[in-house]
Amino acid sequence: MDDIVKQAMAKWPNVPACYGWLGLDARGNWWLRDAAAQAAGGFANGAPGARGSRIEHVKLAEFIGRNYLHDARGCWYFQNGPQQVFVELEATPWIWRMQMQAREIRIHSHTGTALPSADVQRVLVDEGGVVYLVAPIGIGMVHTQDVLDVSAALDAGLLPAADEVRRETLALNYGFVSSPAQLASA
Repeated sequence: MDDIVKQAMAKWPNVPACYGWLGLDARGNWWLRDAAAQAAGGFANGAPGARGSRIEHVKLAEFIGRNYLHDARGCWYFQNGPQQVFVELEATPWIWRMQMQAREIRIHSHTGTALPSADVQRVLVDEGGVVYLVAPIGIGMVHTQDVLDVSAALDAGLLPAADEVRRETLALNYGFVSSPAQLASA
């Protein structure tokens, strides 16, 4: 977490949390969801206009990534100074990018966090062919452009053998909340 964020939290400890205003898509992009986007529907439902505006500013995306955390409920958020901005997830809390080079696989998250291949505990494939990696920091979907690299890594014995999983069981079995906004309004 950035020092400036820690200082703001100490200075203003009781700022209310923010729900519904930030989304993470299945390609690792952050989306700013204004009131109109939220009124169009849930982030993951694909309704026209529900995603909002993709955050294109590289430094802002990096700042969000450095301050991306989760609470005890499994809700992921961006600590924006003293305020927790909870994230609506299209897929999983992490989106993994992979590159297979010779007999080595490089894995990093949408936030830039490196994941040693030895930390991959499980490889999962759902009914739609979507691939997930389970690691000590949590579960993440493999970016669709990197599925061939997963296949090569599996063939080379660099990752554990893949297991089948039902997509609807992921959040419960791996302890994350896809829509903190729905949880907060319940």
